[in-house]
Amino acid sequence: MGWFVTLATFLVNEILSEPAYLIGIITAVGLIAMKKSTGQIIGGAIKATLGFLLIGAGAGLVTDSLAPLGTMIQGVTGAHGVIPTNEAIVGIAQDQFGSRVAWLMILGFVVSLLLARFTPLRYVFLTGHHMLFMATLLTVVLAGGGRSTIAVVAVGGVLLGIMLVAMPAFAHPWTKRVTGSDTVAIGHFGTAGYIVAGVAGKMVGKRSRSTEEMKLPEGLRFLRDSMVATALSMLLIYLVMAVLLLVKEGQKAAFKAFATGTGGAVATDTGNYLMQSVMQGLQFGIAVAVILFGVRTILGELVPAFQGIAQKVVPGALPALDAPIVFPYAQNAVLIGFISSFTGGLIGLALLTWVFHPAFGLALVLPGLVPHFFTGGAAGVYGNATGGRRGAVVGAFLNGLLITFLPALLLKVLGAFGDQNTTFGDADFGWLGALIGNAGKAGGAAGLVVIVLIGLAVLGAAILVQKRVVDTGWDPGAARDALMPRESAVAPAEVGTTAAGYAKIPPPAGAPAPPPAP
Repeated sequence: MGWFVTLATFLVNEILSEPAYLIGIITAVGLIAMKKSTGQIIGGAIKATLGFLLIGAGAGLVTDSLAPLGTMIQGVTGAHGVIPTNEAIVGIAQDQFGSRVAWLMILGFVVSLLLARFTPLRYVFLTGHHMLFMATLLTVVLAGGGRSTIAVVAVGGVLLGIMLVAMPAFAHPWTKRVTGSDTVAIGHFGTAGYIVAGVAGKMVGKRSRSTEEMKLPEGLRFLRDSMVATALSMLLIYLVMAVLLLVKEGQKAAFKAFATGTGGAVATDTGNYLMQSVMQGLQFGIAVAVILFGVRTILGELVPAFQGIAQKVVPGALPALDAPIVFPYAQNAVLIGFISSFTGGLIGLALLTWVFHPAFGLALVLPGLVPHFFTGGAAGVYGNATGGRRGAVVGAFLNGLLITFLPALLLKVLGAFGDQNTTFGDADFGWLGALIGNAGKAGGAAGLVVIVLIGLAVLGAAILVQKRVVDTGWDPGAARDALMPRESAVAPAEVGTTAAGYAKIPPPAGAPAPPPAP
């Protein structure tokens, strides 16, 4: 039996937890189902894998370029507390719960495929690292009550399978609004924040123009290039924070900012210090460009190949992909969303410091720049799709509050893992973990029954949304389109209508053309 556990652990840790490998395998399976030639199968699988590796490379560059900025912000504000980092808490948990996480993840993926095959929730979740994160969260929360391995794996696997098909369904009306098609879904556990952003955009931005229609003076037309605008914005943010840190902490402490986390060199003088800030801003622009290129590459290969799986294995299924998949559809909104979400995180931290920490003992959650960039950027895209510029700002701001307060609530149910100075960062980890953690306090079989009922309630709600909202073609931005000038609200027929027949905001130049519906 030991070899079987070893094999299962290998499959989870080395293949299923690597989204690039998983995407390549899924692409190959789809092309085989479509009876493509051997060369097309190999080429398509490798190109899809490389697309996801490009996204990962860009994400790594983003992390590296944001690390010194986080040091600067902490030095300027003097805040100390928990920094939500999914990778860190998962790494800590693997030492104690590695085998249980592996089994739970495998069972959860199998359950999700069965649900996709036999329920209306025809989504296949392909974001492998988020499957691992959610499997780890469920293991930590369920095992924290002293439950047996069988109970943890069985109940956790069912919950994971439900989440893998339910969350894409909840977000899908908004995702269709973003992409203008019904061929791809969002597969990321920041979904609650994206839905909140879409709802907020619908409420506040009925007459607000898209972030992609910003009119700039002739001398500023270069800012219409998203890579240039992103790099310049981050460059200015870096310079401002660098000057503030220099004034507050002095040269000795400030000059070490770029040597923290990234292994960079200590600044030699003030000029070198400021130019390192400039370089970090430019590096951020490169990182975003790499991510966008990777997204276009993966869309070009995976979605057409997935039609083979949809036809043969799970008829009508949609691939649910990572959050950056929506970035190319509103590139200005990504930057606006990041800044707005981070602002929400700072205000949330202030509220925790002055109100909720003293009153309820909630931990101080520092705004992590990486989760605010990825989930805040995606929230900005969703908010823009239904509410233009105001929707992007307000929606991402609310996402920032969510990923500040929800991790603070989650820490209450993590037991010993609540003392690790880190926790899970994205919205869905927070609300689900807090729910099942508090339900599990009932203890024994009663606690497990309540937890299972929560999972069934999520599944039932997702099926209801799929039948009553998604399948009927409801468009969350239709009311806004009716109020906007036709040339702004309606795109050309060849790219601006979906299978449901509703209009969408025209995508910016360079956004991938949605593939035909399967």
